[in-house]
Amino acid sequence: MREVRKSILALAAVAVVGALVLPAIAATTLNGAGATFPEPIYSVWMYKYNEIKGIRVNYQGIGSSGGQRQIKAKTVDFGGSDAPMKGPDLREAGLIQFPMVIGGVVPIVNIKGVGPGELKLTNEALAAVFAGDITFWDDEAIKATNPELELPNEPITIVHRADGSGTTWIFTNFLDKVSPSWHEKAGFGKVVPWPVGVGAKGNPGVAAYVQRVNGSVGYVEFAFAKQNNLSHVTLKNKSGSWVQPTIESFQAAAASADWESADGYYLVLTDQPGEGSWPIAGATFVLIHREQEDAAKVKAMFNFFDWCYDHGDEMAIEKDYVPVPENVVEMVRNTWRTDVVSGGKACYK
Repeated sequence: MREVRKSILALAAVAVVGALVLPAIAATTLNGAGATFPEPIYSVWMYKYNEIKGIRVNYQGIGSSGGQRQIKAKTVDFGGSDAPMKGPDLREAGLIQFPMVIGGVVPIVNIKGVGPGELKLTNEALAAVFAGDITFWDDEAIKATNPELELPNEPITIVHRADGSGTTWIFTNFLDKVSPSWHEKAGFGKVVPWPVGVGAKGNPGVAAYVQRVNGSVGYVEFAFAKQNNLSHVTLKNKSGSWVQPTIESFQAAAASADWESADGYYLVLTDQPGEGSWPIAGATFVLIHREQEDAAKVKAMFNFFDWCYDHGDEMAIEKDYVPVPENVVEMVRNTWRTDVVSGGKACYK
């Protein structure tokens, strides 16, 4: 009987300790949702952080529109968006935003016999393809810059994002800058009135569709193109140079970025000057509330983002992203110190 009592007491002790520990674990589980553009590097960071710190961070790639919607509704701890919000809109929503990494959006094609980087498209030709003004691959405007390629007399299938997307925002922002015709037809945004084409969900959806359909063209974050061995397009940049999407060309696009003058870190990196600049580059942003209800949770968030900034650069480069410059990281940390509070007290050290 004495042994039974000991066992019961031991089980009761375990139950009490478990009841105390479980809320602490729950408090360190962080949930985010939004842009699919940074999902490959966020997944790596979250896995490694959990492995080292034992803290779980979840992130759902649902598109930038979904990320902005969910953080405003407070259904997640942080939102992700490739489409930066303007300063007045951030203040109205009670949010701050800050960049996590910089990357590139690339047009991708599935044309038999055409490998990565082999197809060259001018800005005008790229915009005309997505506007539905060029409908066959052997159009003279495409043949003119690709005399060495055997381009087929096949119709072009346009694949675009079906969900509200920051990748779409970056891509159409570029088209809007370089093509008056595109500007009149569709403009730019997370969602636009596509003149032609079929929609797919997320960067993975677009990549998968292009991979399946011969004669198709779409646009995705560069890591998806690389991981899926898709044929990206070579583009002519603002300086008149033909460029490939690489870490170096993304860095060149970001080199002239003036973050200090950017209200709420609102900065657009498309069609940047520079001989080596990739023309469709962009930063991806995290959104959080200025007023935080749970001080412990926001401190856990800051610990995670700090770790990503301090230890995530090599992982980001391996995934073909450009780390945020150190001077910008310090600007972001100052914003955390001054702009994020819980119960009237600063949340960041």
